[in-house]
Amino acid sequence: MPTPPLVPDPASIPDPTPDSTPRPTPEPEHGGGTRADAQPVVATFRFYEELNDFLAPDHRRRAFAAPCARAATVKHMIEALGVPHTEVELVLVNGESVGFERLLHRGDRVSVYPRFETFDVTPLLRVRATPLRVTRFIADAHLGGLARLLRLTGFDTLYDNHCDDAEIVAIAGREGRIVLTRDRELLKRRELTHGCYIHALQPERQAAELFARLDLARSARPFSLCLQCNTPLHPIAKAEIAHRLPPDVRARHERFSTCDRCRRVFWEGSHWKRMHAAVDRLLACGAAGE
Repeated sequence: MPTPPLVPDPASIPDPTPDSTPRPTPEPEHGGGTRADAQPVVATFRFYEELNDFLAPDHRRRAFAAPCARAATVKHMIEALGVPHTEVELVLVNGESVGFERLLHRGDRVSVYPRFETFDVTPLLRVRATPLRVTRFIADAHLGGLARLLRLTGFDTLYDNHCDDAEIVAIAGREGRIVLTRDRELLKRRELTHGCYIHALQPERQAAELFARLDLARSARPFSLCLQCNTPLHPIAKAEIAHRLPPDVRARHERFSTCDRCRRVFWEGSHWKRMHAAVDRLLACGAAGE
């Protein structure tokens, strides 16, 4: 796989506005002119790639001016404009990489980027926390199908349709999990550090989207987790469970696995072939980056 090009400095990333955009205005000298704090704070914003999906239609794929609350931070304004902070990887203000806590000033030019696929942004300040050492998920109540597909491909994924938003955020923080949701407001919660907004509606398309975005194909371990319990499966000798098998299964199959929690037994029947086909499609999507 070719090495992505390096980004030597923020100047190599597209400027959100033409040269005619006003630059930050210096503070006036004491004893004359209008007080700086009496002037309205208006900044120019430009969002890139899929972040545009969160914006009002007239703000998409172009630079636009937006009034800012007094003492507004970068994070406050990004979310006020509709983009959850968990979707943002990099913010440039006047060409310099900044953190979410940076205060906005009159005339600032703000560029907001999602996860980079083709640039190495290591030299720049990423606004999100350090990536989690282990990729684990928690899916909200509307993503049961996605949770099942992630378990099928070996990713530890919690799912309980009785969990409310506060519980999901608490579990994610405590266990170092990435929150999966189609609820923008959930992703805007201050305590949440890692989350993914899922754009697709159909479970397999949702899984393909996530595989491409997080490059999951290389760490997939298909058929290693129980789809019901989310716990590891392990091989079991046929002799130990032969008495529990239907006669035709006992006659046709030799390899079995089991879950210690629910005690279910699994074998490579017709259902396994259908699931294997779904896994192959996901791994192919992930490898192609689609």
